Amino acid sequence: MQFFDRLLLENRAWADNMKASDPEIFERLHQGQSPSALWIGCCDSRVPAEQICNAKPGELFIHRNIANLVHEDDANVSSVLEYAIHALEVDHIIVCGHRGCGGIQAAVTGGDTLQALPYVDKHLGQVKRLVAERKEELDRFSRLSDKVDHVVELNVIAQVERLSSLPLVNESWEARRAPSLHGWVYDLASGHLEEVYRREAEWADQDWRQAAAG
Repeated sequence: MQFFDRLLLENRAWADNMKASDPEIFERLHQGQSPSALWIGCCDSRVPAEQICNAKPGELFIHRNIANLVHEDDANVSSVLEYAIHALEVDHIIVCGHRGCGGIQAAVTGGDTLQALPYVDKHLGQVKRLVAERKEELDRFSRLSDKVDHVVELNVIAQVERLSSLPLVNESWEARRAPSLHGWVYDLASGHLEEVYRREAEWADQDWRQAAAG
């Protein structure tokens, strides 16, 4: 049996299992979606957003690209953000990178790999600039894998910061609406997620402090 034939058969098995555990699930999903979060993740096949979060269909609105980047001039990213914030009114935006990311490693090492992939090279421009800006810091790492994983975290933080500066996000915050922004890193070796950064609207932080104070 060829791979794509197996995928179609597995789809039928998956649908049957879903209906067995929740007979009305597809009827509900057919009526519309109301996800709680937008997930901006890497395309890497080893990082399936819904599976690693054990999320159900309809809970995550997902955008993926190499190295989980936010490009302000990318109509694809901008349209996803616009729809997530204004139409779906998600409460959270999660930027999720992963340790051992091939895109990040390519930006760190450069060389022939990116020369042979001009579209990828252009896409990773902001990561290469980040690597150049943090060269002194990165030179402290003796192992390439440690350096790459450090840049994975730096990149996630940079993307959350970039999101926080976008008009789409700021306009929502000024109207005292969500989303909160989260930077996560997935560890391929353990299967665990870790939050490495978070940004909230200033008013949300103030409300939290007031609530904590009683």
